[in-house]
Amino acid sequence: MSAVDFDINAQTRADVGKGASRRLRREGKVPAVLYGAGKEAASLILDHDEIFHHLEHEAFYSHILSVKVDGKAQKAVLKDVQRHPSKPKIQHVDFQRVSETDKIHMHVPLHFIGEDVAPGVKAGGLISHLMTSIDIICLAKDLPEYIEVDVSALETG
Repeated sequence: MSAVDFDINAQTRADVGKGASRRLRREGKVPAVLYGAGKEAASLILDHDEIFHHLEHEAFYSHILSVKVDGKAQKAVLKDVQRHPSKPKIQHVDFQRVSETDKIHMHVPLHFIGEDVAPGVKAGGLISHLMTSIDIICLAKDLPEYIEVDVSALETG
């Protein structure tokens, strides 16, 4: 787990639909939904700049988040982000509630270490990263921020 904790402040949203979502976006807000854990789905309003800055961190995508809905914190993971096709804007965010004892399915990034000392690289070879993330199923409390892959012993071929 990272030393970074992600707290997301949200408000409940009464108006739903295309028109209501467009009005929110014009006001600098992002429509979102929080679902799962056997509870009713909750329509939320997020601050665009806050969520945009969180999304710049790689750890945000594979981390247990604290979503504070009207002051009450709930644990969740990021499930989906919809972005504007041509502008740096977030259109919609989906969160899934989790309990630390729940098994969850997530994509976790791979961090490759030891590339500079690998014998194959020193001999003129290149390391090609065909996979940059991996699907895992684990308990929410055991969710890693990333998985390190040591490639320092790789030869060419």
